Amino acid sequence: MLLATLKNFLDDELDIDDFTDDASLNGLQVEGSGKVSKITLAVDACDLSIKKAARGRSDMLIVHHGLFWGGSEPITGILKRRIARLLKNGISLYAAHLPLDFHREIGNNAQIAAMLKMNDISYFGNYMVKEIGICGKLPRPVSTGGLSRKINRILRTQVKSNPFGPSRIEKLAIVSGSGASLASEAVKTGCDALLTGESSHAVYHPSREEGITLLYAGHYATETPGVKALGKLLEKKFNLKTKFVDIPTGL
Repeated sequence: MLLATLKNFLDDELDIDDFTDDASLNGLQVEGSGKVSKITLAVDACDLSIKKAARGRSDMLIVHHGLFWGGSEPITGILKRRIARLLKNGISLYAAHLPLDFHREIGNNAQIAAMLKMNDISYFGNYMVKEIGICGKLPRPVSTGGLSRKINRILRTQVKSNPFGPSRIEKLAIVSGSGASLASEAVKTGCDALLTGESSHAVYHPSREEGITLLYAGHYATETPGVKALGKLLEKKFNLKTKFVDIPTGL
């Protein structure tokens, strides 16, 4: 299909223009071939993901973490090499940061909630205008250890925890990636625990004093579900070939 058609679909589906983001550019970041038949998806736009897209003869690379953050940058060094490899191989780069955390169906948070079979879903955490977090009830109350083991299985990760909340977790908040700063907001929703990617020293004592358990499943691991779900959506809607390339950072 035409790159322009696919770009317009992604922009609309992900509401790209509705987000204020610390990523300085959501959407099409590098324009390659004018037609797309095969797509590689990854969490990060990096040398490894670009090489894998090139080896797989993909026309587009879709990522959660793109090339540009915090404003314009000189096209030198690592950035130059990444862009040069994309252009040499005719690969377009499309990035969706907060839009892919937020999306109510294929977003990272929504996908994790679905994997955990959560119900009574609501939203919280006013972050850059949008309520980025999801909270809801688990199918049944579970211990911190039991929930950690389940998350380990579905995300292929190793959860670390600060078990400051109730012995049984019934209501869970989810904010993928770097969401620890929203722990206090999760408390206000009545959640027993917050599942996020990275730990934060700054929230340790407030969370302990407020009595909420913190579950850290890894920044990378919590941001793979939305990318994979987007690939499945594109396969179903446009009959495009897609492949998710797993490049874990262990973080």
